[in-house]
Amino acid sequence: MSFMEWRRFNFFDLSKNVDEGKIQEALKGSQVTASSSGHSHLVFGDSDGFVHLVNRSFEATTYRAHEGRVGLVHNIQNSSLLITIGEDEGGSTILKVWDTEKKDKQGSPICLRSSRLHSATKGAAATALAVHQNHLLAVGFSDGTVLLQRGEVGRERSLKQVVLRDGANSVSGLAFRITARAPFLFVATTVSVLLYNIANKDKEQRIQLDSAGCELSCCVATDCIPECNFIIGRSDAIYCYTTEGRGPCYAIEGKKKLLQISRTYLVVVAEDKNKAVGSSSDENAISCETVTVLDLQNKFLVFTAPAREVQAVLSEWGYFLVLTAGNNLLGLMEKDVQSKLAMLFKKNLYDVAIRIAKSHHYGPDGLSDIFRQFGDHLYNKGDHSGAIEQYIKTIDKLEPSYIIRKYLDSQLIEHLTTYLQALHKHGLAGEDHTTLLLNCYTKLNRTDKLREFLLTKDRDLDFDVDTAIKVCRQVSSEDALTLAKKHGRHEWYLKIQLEDKHEYDKVLEYLAQLPFNEAEANIKRYGSLLIQHVPQETTDFLKRLCTDFRPNGQPAIDRRESDRHEEDKACPEDFIHLFLENSEMLIQFLENMVQVDPHASSLVYNTLLEHYLQVWEASKGDEKKQLGEKVLRLLQNSDANYDRAQTLILCQLHHFSQGLLFLYEEAKMYQHMMRYHSVNKDYEGLLACCRKFGAQDPGLWIEALSTCTKDHSTPSKVLSEVLQVIERERLLPPLMVIDALAESNALLGDVRSYLVGVLKAEEELTKQEEALIEKYTNETKAIRQQIRAIETSNVIFRANLCNACNQHLELPSVHFLCQHSFHQHCFESCSESDHECPVCLPNNKKIMDIIKSQDQSRSLHESFHSQLERAQDGFSLVADYFGRGVFNPPPSADAPSVTQKKFSEPPKDNLGTEARLRLMEGGGAPKNIVCSSSDRYDSWSSKKSAPEAPVLSSSQRFESWSGPPAKKSPQPATRQANRSPQPPAKNPFDDSPEYDDAKNPFADEDAAPRETTPKKSTPKHVNPFEEEEDDDYDKNLNPFGED
Repeated sequence: MSFMEWRRFNFFDLSKNVDEGKIQEALKGSQVTASSSGHSHLVFGDSDGFVHLVNRSFEATTYRAHEGRVGLVHNIQNSSLLITIGEDEGGSTILKVWDTEKKDKQGSPICLRSSRLHSATKGAAATALAVHQNHLLAVGFSDGTVLLQRGEVGRERSLKQVVLRDGANSVSGLAFRITARAPFLFVATTVSVLLYNIANKDKEQRIQLDSAGCELSCCVATDCIPECNFIIGRSDAIYCYTTEGRGPCYAIEGKKKLLQISRTYLVVVAEDKNKAVGSSSDENAISCETVTVLDLQNKFLVFTAPAREVQAVLSEWGYFLVLTAGNNLLGLMEKDVQSKLAMLFKKNLYDVAIRIAKSHHYGPDGLSDIFRQFGDHLYNKGDHSGAIEQYIKTIDKLEPSYIIRKYLDSQLIEHLTTYLQALHKHGLAGEDHTTLLLNCYTKLNRTDKLREFLLTKDRDLDFDVDTAIKVCRQVSSEDALTLAKKHGRHEWYLKIQLEDKHEYDKVLEYLAQLPFNEAEANIKRYGSLLIQHVPQETTDFLKRLCTDFRPNGQPAIDRRESDRHEEDKACPEDFIHLFLENSEMLIQFLENMVQVDPHASSLVYNTLLEHYLQVWEASKGDEKKQLGEKVLRLLQNSDANYDRAQTLILCQLHHFSQGLLFLYEEAKMYQHMMRYHSVNKDYEGLLACCRKFGAQDPGLWIEALSTCTKDHSTPSKVLSEVLQVIERERLLPPLMVIDALAESNALLGDVRSYLVGVLKAEEELTKQEEALIEKYTNETKAIRQQIRAIETSNVIFRANLCNACNQHLELPSVHFLCQHSFHQHCFESCSESDHECPVCLPNNKKIMDIIKSQDQSRSLHESFHSQLERAQDGFSLVADYFGRGVFNPPPSADAPSVTQKKFSEPPKDNLGTEARLRLMEGGGAPKNIVCSSSDRYDSWSSKKSAPEAPVLSSSQRFESWSGPPAKKSPQPATRQANRSPQPPAKNPFDDSPEYDDAKNPFADEDAAPRETTPKKSTPKHVNPFEEEEDDDYDKNLNPFGED
């Protein structure tokens, strides 16, 4: 391709004297013989053997690298290593490796390596140098020899050198190319272009790429352009090569002097034959050269300008640097992208702008804006088709409405359809866009396109299905149904079938094919409409759905897998509301549910019973009877999970007596049954209820009596049976029965048998009470005699055995007036109280607790009055409170309680009983110790004792008992021999002023008063029922007091 056909632009700016003469000053007139760049430096080698390092500020660091001319320099990319090849004094070729970051004392870079290079021909000069990543190095010579060194460039010992011989033609360029297959070395000579495969040492393979070569400095290597790995320039054109062979060729005339490349820009320096400085006959005339910059990627000629004797072209710091005659440095800087685009926009070169933007990796937003401008430009020119192509490229970045508004004209609808199709393919179409596209198809009468767009199989879904169905529904219901069925829009399919086509059977067939969840959701939505038109079919479908639903066409489950299969069952409660206007279908549906699952929810049973009763109430004849039996069977079913309270209300509401009585009986609401029979004047049912449940609730007979007395039409036999049961079971006092009968119209003949029976029973009761009175009188006399005997005579203890261990009784022993005797150690081990007989203690405790509870309730007057107001039998309550002493006056502060025992003062000494006996008898054996059953023992202690006496009376009380355990001999006499004896305690049963005969409830009224000699005054006890002014008893609280 000739570069003359390339578009020409000026994308670079040429700046002169960018270094302000610093390099010219550093070179001092020396001739530049070699140049390179990298690691943020410019490197120049001159003919005097000096190397000049120039930094970004164009400040030069000069040091001597060789004794003679510097032929080649190369700065390894991204490394501080610099390689130079020059001559020494003897004309030998020397290669040196420098580290530009390490300095010696003079500030010059340190030389890491210096080695002599030998070519095949003595005296051949080095003409080409190539280095790759510090481990491959190649040097070409003028005699065609190529030295290849492998290893670390900075260390000579690690290098391995190979000589590649290529005839006698001078090497003009070298370049490495590393691919996934193998490393390659491009070799350009003056007559050919060669490629060496250097993967294997000493087995390098040579391939000739071209039979024509190039001059020195007229070849470069690049990795930025896939089709150009190695570029050479000849007089007729620029040639490109890859590892696969020859690449593209660009016809650029003129003798090439120098090539340089950076990214995709190739700088070509060629001689200009038409221009020269000075006369052509002048030998000192300076030839004029042309600097051309080519954009190889976009095929643009982006800069061209004349220059005088270009010595070097370098690329560093983001732009090109051109060294011309006189060591002047020119800067060739690329314009920024915005400036380039602005220039192209002015010329309406949007296609070029797009290529430039892509080459600079412009973002999607920036490219979209260029596409939009390009589309607007084409639209304004009338190229609507080209404009729509550009607008399509703006999808996802540009608002679709911007384009749609431009193409709403009917003449442009074809282009609008193209854009809308592309919008759907990108998946960015909305509901309105789909509607618009379908309308466009309709207006263009492209039914085939419409169906292809909607119904084509095996294509990506690039439109909103719901919108498409909605639009198709307006045009063709069949197409809409097909589209809905294809894309699984069940709701749309059912809606079109029900509302447009009214094909209800097909709806049920379609539902039967859906998965369980879809079928359940849609039957809930459209079930009421289906029941109105196809009730039986819909009910059958609901039965399937609520049992074990399987879609039609699904293979049956193997029996072996049936256990692992989870049944898909809907909840029947969710569909009850669908049958509100069809009770018969609802009953049929719920009967099936109850039959399949006897443990269904209460809502199912309640609804079934409710509709049973509704149908029962509206039906007649045998149908009503059968339905009633069915309801009763359901109520009697133990598995039926219905709400009893709600069912009871339903039975009352629909007057279903059988169910009502059954529920009353089940809930033990016998009073309601009685009331029901009474209201309906069903006397036989009333008696049957009393006979059946009277044992559980005797009050039913009383309720029956009340009913009979209020209802004057009650048959006499009913009243007679009620009275007989009341009399037999003694359910009511006769007076209350007579009072009830007084309000009725019952005749004497009806109640004669009852009255005769009551009187006989009262007579028998009177005889029984008289017999009890006689019995209690005799028992009272016997008790009085026993008390008198205890008071007047001695108590003789004849017990020989211990009541605890049943062993022979030995001293020391303990005797109680209740004729129970114990060993002392047995008494101590088994006694719960030191003052009570262990045998009699439980019974005594009960009696004392009863007395204590009576004492506590004596002052509960308010409680008494409240209970008296609510009591049915007030006399019994009053008698109970009399027995508890509620009406007795409270005792005074110094008077003892009625239940309090009188005891003598305890002895003040601490002698034990055994010690006292020994003191009295002079060391004799201890006597039997007698304790009254009314005595209280404060404690059994070795430090307290009773007074000494040969025989202790029954009234004596022991404060403590001293002595060793039962197994040791008691020897308390030696410890307490010096203690004086105490007088014996008094017998509480002896005649004394402390005893009040008025307190004895068993004393004879005619008995003479006992003569006593009081030793101390005792407060007088008054009669609790006698009126006294000083008593704090409130007469108003006595319900039996006189008004």
